[in-house]
Amino acid sequence: MATFDYIVVGAGSAGAVVAGRLSEDPDVRVLLIEAGGAEKPTNVKIPAAFATQFRTNLDWNYGTEPEPHLNSRSIYHPRAKYLGGCSGMNAMMYIRGSRHDYDGWAKSGATGWSYDEVLPLFKKSECNSRGESEYHGAHGPLHVEDLRSPNPLSETLVEGMIATGMPRNDDFNGAEQIGVGLNQVTQKRGMRWTTADGFVTPARKRPNFTVLTGAHVHRLRIEDGRAVGVEATRAGRQDFYRADREVVVSAGAFNTPQILMLSGIGPADHLTQHGIRVVVDNPNVGSHMMDHPFYAANFETTARGTLAKAQSPVQLAKYFLTRRGLLTSNVGEAVAFFRTRPGEAAPDMQMFGAPVFFWDHGFATHDKPAYAIALSLVGSRSRGQVRLRSADPAEKPALTFNYFSDPAELDSMVAGIERAREVANSQPVRGLTTRELHPGGQATGRSEIEAEIRRNIATTYHPSCTARIGSESTGVVDARLRVHGVTGLRVADASVFPTIPHGNTHAPSVLVGEKAAEMIRAE
Repeated sequence: MATFDYIVVGAGSAGAVVAGRLSEDPDVRVLLIEAGGAEKPTNVKIPAAFATQFRTNLDWNYGTEPEPHLNSRSIYHPRAKYLGGCSGMNAMMYIRGSRHDYDGWAKSGATGWSYDEVLPLFKKSECNSRGESEYHGAHGPLHVEDLRSPNPLSETLVEGMIATGMPRNDDFNGAEQIGVGLNQVTQKRGMRWTTADGFVTPARKRPNFTVLTGAHVHRLRIEDGRAVGVEATRAGRQDFYRADREVVVSAGAFNTPQILMLSGIGPADHLTQHGIRVVVDNPNVGSHMMDHPFYAANFETTARGTLAKAQSPVQLAKYFLTRRGLLTSNVGEAVAFFRTRPGEAAPDMQMFGAPVFFWDHGFATHDKPAYAIALSLVGSRSRGQVRLRSADPAEKPALTFNYFSDPAELDSMVAGIERAREVANSQPVRGLTTRELHPGGQATGRSEIEAEIRRNIATTYHPSCTARIGSESTGVVDARLRVHGVTGLRVADASVFPTIPHGNTHAPSVLVGEKAAEMIRAE
């Protein structure tokens, strides 16, 4: 048995931040436990290679149960399994979401989470290459930069989006989210920059900080209503690690509720069904799961220099010698936020312009140059759940998102696809476009587009809200991220979002890590 003041379970976008920040206090002992490894393969560091990690030993490789509104299809969900978590597997877009997200959280009971209250923490994390400003920080551990070698085709796609009536916006994290531009990315001089790079690696020299990789946490140990540590298996051996002060679970929207339920915190009838002793009966654990549905429209093009040539000898040499060229791309270089629903406070649709064919999570290929205009429904409304298959910690949980259970979501996605076609047919783009591949010429009417969506919709990889902030009757944690019914236990990752933000979830997860560390140290 080893004893620490704080134990953080999971070294992803939030957990790495919590542990690194807590270890800044030399008077406390911090343990960071990660189920994956510490290795950093080349395809993690090369920005354009992120999809090559999918379905490898770097991926938890999840899939949903048959989705009831998607022809009973199972949707693949990659989740990174190493230090840095999905900050090492995502498309590196640094987007915080809408001001309305955070103000909405605060109004719903998440005291202290309004936009004006969290903006200083966003700035604290950030080292933005544009320098310090009203909305950005320049001295934090998380590097945020403009694209190092933006693709000319991406610039053309930006002009095409503007031609459909959207305004130019060079900062989606500034005064206004709506508009079109090239996104900023979590990179440093052309290489991916993860939360492990920013918050864990510099902290490992501290004598009070211990990082344990390859350790799969089975459950929390709870004694007399208090979390006193974690049980984990490493190299075939099961050990117990004691926390004198607190345990912070940061295992992500799938694994965090799984660990809580395996520890007896969750829906009583469900736990009893699997022979787990109930510690806290809370049906909200694993419930309210949200995500952003994703569809990629693809078009053949006469444009040269697409990412199809990214792995050519010339581009490989350019990247390794200068950290420039096609391999520095985050793929979805151009971004637009717009509304498909009148009267919405925040934009409900995010559009990505990618100078490459993208289909089936990057596994599919096309024999001619192409570009993608992808849609992410950031105004999603559907709710799903995470449930145990058994009491075996090694067995993956059962996931159901219920995508498109709300008819308004289908309306929005149809409108998004129609807007993508407008971009492809706009004056700046149509001269480079030779053929529509997806949805394709067969999808001409509303019913055909809807059928195509149900056949091929995927995920933007943003699972959230499964241990959300709320009261004891509506949530899993309070506004200070303390788990209801258990002392000495908090959750800090995307699972605590009361509702999913209108944008990518990496930056909001880093925020949760900063906020958790700040609150813990204040107490």
